[in-house]
Amino acid sequence: MLSVRRLLDDKHNYAVWSVRPDDMVIDALMLMTKEKIGCVLVMEGEQLIGIFSERDYARKGIIVGRKAKSTPVSEVMTPSVFTVTPQMSIEDCMTLFSDKHIRHLPVVENHKVIGMLSIGDIVTAIIHAQDQQIRHLEAYITSQ
Repeated sequence: MLSVRRLLDDKHNYAVWSVRPDDMVIDALMLMTKEKIGCVLVMEGEQLIGIFSERDYARKGIIVGRKAKSTPVSEVMTPSVFTVTPQMSIEDCMTLFSDKHIRHLPVVENHKVIGMLSIGDIVTAIIHAQDQQIRHLEAYITSQ
């Protein structure tokens, strides 16, 4: 099946968006809005220290009265980040999404973030692979 590396190579948007832990939540939300993404990585230099999503702000921010303009990302981010390597398969990713109830997976190689996959990326790849297989089988059947 498809590897994480292959899926990253096929992605049109390869950018990895991040904020610093001391950035305000409003800055992260504005970046997410501008780039039309659901989360950003929280980085100290090149070190991944967390992930911040819309869900984090909804559950740990606004619902408990924190203000986006005065709350640092470090107070509402998820510090334990599940990651994948380029050698892993998209099935491995689906297992993590399902088992850990997450929607985004940073791709790490040699201790450096090289990409990001969302559950949507994986579902799209699976649908594309199934569509190709169906076309191949249809071509095989009709050529008999």
